[in-house]
Amino acid sequence: MAPPSAALYTPTFFLALLTTLLLCASLRLLAILPDTRFSSPPPRRKSGSSTRILIVLGSGGHTQEMLYLLKDLDPRKYTHRTWVVSSGDAFSVGRAVAFEKALEEKAEGEGEQVRGWNIGSAHYDIAIVPRARKIHQSLITTPFSSLYCLWACFRPLLIPTTSSSTSSITDADLPDLIITNGPATACILILASLILKFFNVQGASSRGKCKTIYAESFARVKTLSLSGKLLVRVVDRFLVQWDGLDGVGGRAEFVGILV
Repeated sequence: MAPPSAALYTPTFFLALLTTLLLCASLRLLAILPDTRFSSPPPRRKSGSSTRILIVLGSGGHTQEMLYLLKDLDPRKYTHRTWVVSSGDAFSVGRAVAFEKALEEKAEGEGEQVRGWNIGSAHYDIAIVPRARKIHQSLITTPFSSLYCLWACFRPLLIPTTSSSTSSITDADLPDLIITNGPATACILILASLILKFFNVQGASSRGKCKTIYAESFARVKTLSLSGKLLVRVVDRFLVQWDGLDGVGGRAEFVGILV
């Protein structure tokens, strides 16, 4: 005769269940993080397939460095560009719009050679997310604002905010590449991308989506920024601009001056 079900729910049972869940979660995390023995190689992309890039801007210096980093961006390779900006950062919004306008002006100067260029309002959008922590905000309320920011970061990852009817349906997909250089919003957004990959939402993990490149700020000469310290183990490429930081965290790659 089988024992009553209530007899199964003992402290030992719950401890074993918790241990099993933690073990499964740990193995899954190892599978999605880069450069681990458990991670699988990304699937090969088809030639000519649509490519979406997501760019995280920060106020002031972070934005200026990022735009300089992207000055040679080829609009033929990236079908859609999503710019993520923190709320209240009108400067970064204006700079992103100016960058896209500059691409259009460059295309006008090229004439017939611009066939295949992905430019214009149908090929970019600007997503505004709430700040994870405002200046002088209490540490008591910071976890709540950070969770709100995390929730808001899922939207620009899952679908562009453009309402243009000319936008290709393939643009409304997870980003292929996320690039950032260290604003606090980037930490939250990359956490959101890891959650999508953990649960393989829309094939984020199996299709090799949401790859991340982190370019440490030019101002960081001897030590990593706080964002860099948090992300050095979880991004796919971690680039530094000073040879003194080469190999820091076991992941940093010195690539020379980028900005």
